[in-house]
Amino acid sequence: MRILMILGLLFFTINTTAQKKVMQHEDKALWNRIRNVEVSNSGDYMLYNLGPEEKDQKLHLHDMDGRKIMTYERSKGGAFSYDSKHVVFAVNALKDSIREMKRKKLKKKDLPKDSLMIYNLDSKSLQKIPNVKSYKMPEKWSGIVAYTLEAPKSTNKDTSKSKENDTTKVKKKLKKVSKDNGFHLVIRNLETGVEDTLKYVHRYAMAKEGRHLVYATSGTIDSLGGGVYRYDIDKASKTLLMSSHHKTKYPQLGISESGRRIGFVVDADSTKSLIKMPKLYAWNQGDTTAKLIADSKENGANMLVSSDEQLRFSKNENRLFFGLRTTPIVQDTTLLDEEIVNVEVWTYDEPRLYTVQELDVKNDKKKAYMSLYDFTSNKMIPVADTEYDLARYSDEGNSRYAVLGNQTPYLLQSQWTAQRPMDMQRLDLNTGERTDIAKKVYGGSSISPKGNYLYGYSRKDSTWYTYNLNTLKYTALTKGRQFYNELHDYPDDPYSYGYAGWTENDAKFLIYDRFDIWSFDPDTGKPENLTNGRASKVRYRYVKLDNEERSISESKNWMLSTFNEGNKYGGTASYNPKRKSLKQLEEGPYSYGQIAMAQNDKKNRLVFTRQSFTDFPNFWSTDLSFKSPKQITDANPQQGDYNWGTSEMVEWTSLDGKLLRGMLIKPENFDSKKKYPLIVNFYEKSSDGLYRHRAPSYGRSTINYPFYASRGYVIFNPDVYYRDGYPGESAFNCVIPGITMLIEKGFIDKDNIGVQGHSWGGYQIAYLVTKTDIFKAAESGAPVPNMISAYGGIRWWTGLSRQFQYEHTQSRIGGTPWEYPQRYIENSPIFNIDKINTPLLIMHNDADGHVPWYQGIEFFVSLRRLGKPSWFLNYNDEPHWPLKMQNRVDFNIRMAQFFDYYLKGEPKPIWMDRGVPAIEKGINQGYEYIDSDKD
Repeated sequence: MRILMILGLLFFTINTTAQKKVMQHEDKALWNRIRNVEVSNSGDYMLYNLGPEEKDQKLHLHDMDGRKIMTYERSKGGAFSYDSKHVVFAVNALKDSIREMKRKKLKKKDLPKDSLMIYNLDSKSLQKIPNVKSYKMPEKWSGIVAYTLEAPKSTNKDTSKSKENDTTKVKKKLKKVSKDNGFHLVIRNLETGVEDTLKYVHRYAMAKEGRHLVYATSGTIDSLGGGVYRYDIDKASKTLLMSSHHKTKYPQLGISESGRRIGFVVDADSTKSLIKMPKLYAWNQGDTTAKLIADSKENGANMLVSSDEQLRFSKNENRLFFGLRTTPIVQDTTLLDEEIVNVEVWTYDEPRLYTVQELDVKNDKKKAYMSLYDFTSNKMIPVADTEYDLARYSDEGNSRYAVLGNQTPYLLQSQWTAQRPMDMQRLDLNTGERTDIAKKVYGGSSISPKGNYLYGYSRKDSTWYTYNLNTLKYTALTKGRQFYNELHDYPDDPYSYGYAGWTENDAKFLIYDRFDIWSFDPDTGKPENLTNGRASKVRYRYVKLDNEERSISESKNWMLSTFNEGNKYGGTASYNPKRKSLKQLEEGPYSYGQIAMAQNDKKNRLVFTRQSFTDFPNFWSTDLSFKSPKQITDANPQQGDYNWGTSEMVEWTSLDGKLLRGMLIKPENFDSKKKYPLIVNFYEKSSDGLYRHRAPSYGRSTINYPFYASRGYVIFNPDVYYRDGYPGESAFNCVIPGITMLIEKGFIDKDNIGVQGHSWGGYQIAYLVTKTDIFKAAESGAPVPNMISAYGGIRWWTGLSRQFQYEHTQSRIGGTPWEYPQRYIENSPIFNIDKINTPLLIMHNDADGHVPWYQGIEFFVSLRRLGKPSWFLNYNDEPHWPLKMQNRVDFNIRMAQFFDYYLKGEPKPIWMDRGVPAIEKGINQGYEYIDSDKD
């Protein structure tokens, strides 16, 4: 056996006719991604990070005409100051150099630390501050950046002088900068560079609008001065709010938007007690010191103050929201390990399945119940409790009412229904008075921006509703109207299309149907269609441009996104709510997205992305008119060097008479006179993504379209519509006639057709190959061959039982195995596995939290038992898909070798011939080709 070495020549293809390159695996690493896009509030600048996946990123700073101002290598994130005069970002050492340091076994503490970079947009000057741990910028004001410094590295001092000659006094042992003692916080003036260092800071928080911050410190070198301080930015002065010893912990700090009120949680217990008794303090501007406002146990709820619940002030700063918790359950620390019983006790009627409880332990230990302190009445009001534990308020904390929810009575049934109704109450935040709203309310619900209405969508009766929180009047807004998913094909209650929001003062509620935006009077239910897109099959959706927006203004135009269901064109439109007129701004064979507008720009400049199969989603700049957009970014100019591909829509009729659509991807150098190998890749419905760009990448679960198109494959992605109880048959009825339609066009090699899919797609492929021999090769990722055994499995990432998936959701059986045993058998490939004649590559990982990996094992060992050509890939400790780059690269190589061998007649790699024995795992990959005829 002669081995063809592959490392540098892996999948090399000689193309004597085309001028463009054929994509190789290593070329995927050349493709850049655009990350962390920011537009300055002034509208003059845009910044972003650019670089390949898991490689060093470069910061790019442009003006809005696309002119480059500055770039910087090895950047991380980046932000503009509120006044748009400065850019702040972090840099680190090259990732390759850090990797080499790790190879040399350097400890994490000895690796290079971040540096903070400050760029002045006026002077074009750049300043570098080393050894920075983290940084923050004010949200609604300017002038400073706050950053914490890493602990300094210890240095070996010169000890050559004898102790006898050292006549200096013995100095006190220096207090170390550490997690326990705190880190130094530096407040830097961005204009002058003047800095003020606050020592040994545990945590800090900035006011949103006022020029103040609050911080907690363990004190100076001699541990004096520990406590909580308010820092005045303009005066560079600090005010002591409360002092305590250096071991005191301050788990929560909160500061109001103006900075005039501050709250903090204090745990001054330095003992080893397992039950701590934190206290909540508050300070108001003008007070000399902070005052105790909530003590553990000594409060109306007889609970402990939570150390884990975040502190939040209401917008008007009259309320401070915090958490109370029950006394924790603690272990007897005198017991030895061999004395502790280690058993799980599962109970048939407990609300949560034990596996869910296990995953929730950390959160359950921290569980807090919302409470508030009212500064106007100087009293504490418990909001949530152990029964009604879910609480929401509105109007940024100013609302009169909160809404409470209790899901516990219905958690058990959610194991198989996947729905969690709740009992609901109204709570008056001024008095604490409770009033029942309704029992067993289905669907998610929220409170309107000004707090006047509870609203939601009930899946049980497919109806949007409101409750007037002042009168508790219920109004069914969409009863008898189709505001639910018209293409719903699950054995369950349909979902809605969502909503746009509320107009100012809760005047109107804006709800989506399949195409349009409707305005509803929340009390009378009177509807009005605002967009009228149904006739032309154009979908309109609201685009939020103001980051601070709580309600939708009717005094200015709305930005809308548009999507044409017929030709799949995307676009943007402007709606004038006064004139009730609609104007299309942009439309074409593209997908538009990521619209971001400058927040303080009178010119209303914005950026957006435009993409198609051939066009990377680069950013463009324009204004609200969308006239004369200018391209800002050009992330991947190298794409033009490669044989790419084209996308088009195809139509056919399913075996049960339904008109279907799907995407067809052809090589850029497609010749209709030639025959091409075909790979079918599908999940459910993907044709709406006709103009979505798919950049080359080391995908974790699916084929990369431009990579395979570049190498001479045609790719077909058909839409699938399902009939309750018969998901496998539904896939067959939709996919197979689509393939035969393509064969009839004359450019598909009917003898070289493959199929690939993952998870739900992997299941459908496992089913299809038991019913047809049309495929020459198939890759089935994380499949379910046995719905009976899978029904009783656990989704380990969530701890949920898989029952709901078969009874009501994606697997679409529509009932239990004892109700519909024949459906489970007919839809399970395991019962027809002897009919499979298609070679199979299976990938299923042992840490899969979605589909139990023993399903993949059932599939493979059955194929192995029957001597069917099959291979099984298990990436150890990887979840539903391989996430680690080395494993993703490996999967891409093996899948391409598999398809190339069967569909293009290329040589067989060693791993397909003899596998990779356990003794060679991680050493020899078996990528090399065998120089012999195919078996």
